[in-house]
Amino acid sequence: MKFATIFARITLTKQQKTQLMFKKDRYNDRILQELTKNGRLPNSELAEIIGLSPSACLRRVQELESSGLIKGYRAILDNELMGNNFIAYVGIGLNEHSTESQLAFEQAIKLAKDVKECHNVTGAFEYLLRIETKDIKSFKLFHADVLGVISQVSTITTHVVMDSPKDDRS
Repeated sequence: MKFATIFARITLTKQQKTQLMFKKDRYNDRILQELTKNGRLPNSELAEIIGLSPSACLRRVQELESSGLIKGYRAILDNELMGNNFIAYVGIGLNEHSTESQLAFEQAIKLAKDVKECHNVTGAFEYLLRIETKDIKSFKLFHADVLGVISQVSTITTHVVMDSPKDDRS
């Protein structure tokens, strides 16, 4: 009975659970570093780069995936070739600082296809959005027809991207 009572009271944070599910060492650090640069790197090449056998390397990658540390793999698209030549970061201030207001704004913004990122931040505004559109004219329509009709929005501050000398997402 005592064992069951003690066992039931053990709770772990998500970070603690992840740490138990994978070993943090130089091999896993290298695997993560290489897969961050190229998620399509064949296992045989990855194993050679980090100095493990292909089977040991694959086992480690699978452990990192099942632990949730590696959330997935995706293609990085060229904005210009996709026709998105205008990028802006937009700060959004809400007229109410309540959970209800935040949830309503987040729900509305999830439907906006031009919003590529939405972050709840501290500072002068509550949200920072990354917007990608075809051009300034398209952004103006987004500004008025999407942001302008969300009732929780009180302020909109736009920062247009002129160049991106460093962008680790690409």
